[in-house]
Amino acid sequence: MIEAKALTKIFEIKKGDDIPAVVDLNLSIAQGEVFGFLGPNGAGKTTTVRMLTSLIGPTSGQAWVNGFEVGKQDQKIRRTVGVLTEHPGLYERLSAFKNLMIYANLHDVENAEKQVEKYLHMLGLWSRRDDPAGSFSKGMRQKLAIARALLHEPQVLFLDEPTSGLDPEAARLVRSFIEELGDQGRTIFLCTHNLNEADRLCNRIGIFKSRLIAVDTPANLRQEIYGRKVVFHLRTLDPAWKNSIENIEGVRDVQLVDQKFVVGMEDPEGLNPKIIRLLVENGADLLFVGELRHSLEDIYLQTLEEEGEIKDEL
Repeated sequence: MIEAKALTKIFEIKKGDDIPAVVDLNLSIAQGEVFGFLGPNGAGKTTTVRMLTSLIGPTSGQAWVNGFEVGKQDQKIRRTVGVLTEHPGLYERLSAFKNLMIYANLHDVENAEKQVEKYLHMLGLWSRRDDPAGSFSKGMRQKLAIARALLHEPQVLFLDEPTSGLDPEAARLVRSFIEELGDQGRTIFLCTHNLNEADRLCNRIGIFKSRLIAVDTPANLRQEIYGRKVVFHLRTLDPAWKNSIENIEGVRDVQLVDQKFVVGMEDPEGLNPKIIRLLVENGADLLFVGELRHSLEDIYLQTLEEEGEIKDEL
């Protein structure tokens, strides 16, 4: 549904002074996938979105969206994608209803008034349909812009910070909406700084700073960077038990932290029962067992640090 091969954009400020915004981006996103595009400010995320939506042309490389090639079938791409920009422009003197009607007519939406009514209801704006957009709060403007991006029922959506400025209830509504769109088979390219949101919504994530540093599912990135670790909480801890746990085949490492053993292993489902039996047989008073879960923020910062990119942001 979205594919890029060596996609590159270099901005020339003046002769001999070039700024590489996106370098050799290779990416393939399947239909129905919610893909999170993560990176610091100035990383080139917005430039990437502008290229993939045919708003600007690449310096080199190729890309296809919905089967249409960037640079050759730009009008078809623009007609079949929905875009929510970080700072969506609205006609502030016009009502919410008229704002959406303008875009519905631009996209030749059938039954435009019913379609506008549908999305105003879905996003909780129907009661304010006749109010000028300029009177809306930031969160309400954001919801209106999301409705605008969906009016023509695009199969591919590019969302830049879709929950920015929303209160918790409205943000939850938008997140549920995104999950529903993914379940409908729509492809969603999500740029966000909300890493918890990306962790919950995205099938895969790409960590990006001018170039793609890592791409995989959040679970696989956790496994690759940190491995799997299980914490055994004990009422009292005998350090001598550490050697016994280390001798179990499949255990990578064992750490003592307060009254806890933190055990690194590849297969917790298979090894946890063995470790529990060993501890109980040795008289341990086991309180509970839980897998240590690193946040997506941990993964993101660790990945940038390993690539030598984090220093630029500190």
